[in-house]
Amino acid sequence: MTDEADTLAADEHWMRAAIAIAKSRGSDPATAPIAAVIVRDGQVIGSAHNECDTLHDATAHAEIMAFRRAGAATATPENQSGELRGATLYSTLQPCGMCTMASIWSKVSRIVYGAGRDDVHEMYFEARHVDTLAFVGDAYRDDVTITGGVLRDACAALYYPPDAKLDFEQQANL
Repeated sequence: MTDEADTLAADEHWMRAAIAIAKSRGSDPATAPIAAVIVRDGQVIGSAHNECDTLHDATAHAEIMAFRRAGAATATPENQSGELRGATLYSTLQPCGMCTMASIWSKVSRIVYGAGRDDVHEMYFEARHVDTLAFVGDAYRDDVTITGGVLRDACAALYYPPDAKLDFEQQANL
């Protein structure tokens, strides 16, 4: 196997783990079944699903919760802030602006996501349609690798499709 094939196989493995976490919330796309897994050296160091409603906290996105858990799990006297250098964030959905910025501050080395902006209903993203992932490389860090579309169809199936007709009250972020 080549390095590229090994990387793809690992990415699909960890994305399946994230999909399983997302599915643990049920099959209703209205519950925002987003999940994230953070892996370093072949080990999960943090994972979570979206906990905004559970914790009554608008910042409790899956990625943020996974960062918090990974930081706590890996903090040392030399790394009090829980930096995640060398780690990969796997998310079932392209990270929003807040989660993208948290990726920068946590210092993950890779961001891997399944479904992207064009694969799901617009309610899952900011109304201004800022390409937050391009923002990472353009404005902040040139040492982050971003890979999108890993198990795209399986991830997109978790959410409302782009053409879903939803009442305004059903929609977040709009």
